[in-house]
Order: sequence, then C-alpha cells, then structure tokens
Amino acid sequence: MNNRERMKNGLIYDCGSEEVMAEQRTYWQDVYDYNLTKPSELKKRQALLKKMLGKCGKNPWIEPPFHANFGGRHVFVGDNFYANFNLTAVDDGNIYIGDYVMIAPNVTIATAAHPILPELRAKNYQFNKDVHIGDRVWIGAGAIILPGITIGDDTVIGAGSVVTKDIPSGVVAAGNPCRVLRKVGERDREYFYKNEKIDWENLD
Repeated sequence: MNNRERMKNGLIYDCGSEEVMAEQRTYWQDVYDYNLTKPSELKKRQALLKKMLGKCGKNPWIEPPFHANFGGRHVFVGDNFYANFNLTAVDDGNIYIGDYVMIAPNVTIATAAHPILPELRAKNYQFNKDVHIGDRVWIGAGAIILPGITIGDDTVIGAGSVVTKDIPSGVVAAGNPCRVLRKVGERDREYFYKNEKIDWENLD
C-alpha cells in the first residue's frame, strides 16, 4: 500500500511523499486564481468554486482569500453555503458540509493531525480524520474545528471556540474546549439578540 492509499484509508502516512505531493500540487493553481479574482468577477468565482470543490451545491460563496491544502478537492458543500474571509480548510481528509451553513471570518476546519510520538513526526508522518458539519449550522469567527469532529444540524458554534468533541444538533456551544451552553429553544423564536424581538410581520 503506497502513501496515497494509506492516506485514503485513514492510516499514518508520509504526507511529503511524491505520490501525495504530486496530486496536491495540481490543485493549488485554482485556489491561487480564485483568490486573485476581482469582486466584480462573480461568474468566474462561481465557476472556479465548482471546479475546485469536491461537491458544490446551489449558490455557494466563499469570500477570498480561501486556503485549502488540497485546493478544496476534499470539501463537499451543500446548497446555499457561505464562508466569510480567511476560511482555512485543512482538507487532507474529507470535509462534509450541509445546506444553509454559514461560516464567519478566520475559521479553520482541520482534518489532518500528526502522531504524538516524536519519532514518527520526525519522519513526516500524518493521519487524517473526516469532519462532518450538518445543515443550517453557524460557525462563529475564529473557531477551530479539529479532526474527526461531527457537528449536528441547526447548531451554533460561538466565536473563538475550539471544537475538540462532537457537538449535537440544535444547541448553542462555545468555549475552549467547546461545550454545549444551551439548546436552541422557543425564546430564540421571539428574540434575535438579548431582549430585541424579531419583527416577524416585516420579514419574508
């Protein structure tokens, strides 16, 4: 089994091996081109996203700059995905993102990690664990999602959180390490911020 095959099977592998790097290098140009697009080049951005990402639903949007180890090739997004500036997708493993997901600036989603044993790190060894993010998730600014994490549908991850364990559906979670603070509930249907009410009658 070569290093590319070991990588795909979730095993420890040499991430600097030629069979891995040769493939990885083929994806970098598209990310470079995407980050150089002008704000007016909306169609070009959409075309590049559909080319770069492993799967791309309807109406995707990523504000440049976007950074990805494999150029987004291992990122799979659903419909109406939005990511603000400086999304870093460490996509050596797969990142699965559902529909209507919103990501604030400076978020890192990491699938790659290195063994604790220093002798293995000295030999450039790495392993990857997929990340799963459900539908209608909002990830706050500066959050870091570690390898192997699953975040359930309808959940909010607070700004600056470091997500080290799975987070269930329908909750507000924050902190370092990220933990569940409360469920999304009836009060959230009435108030959008502190004691400020949602004016439902004026919304579409």
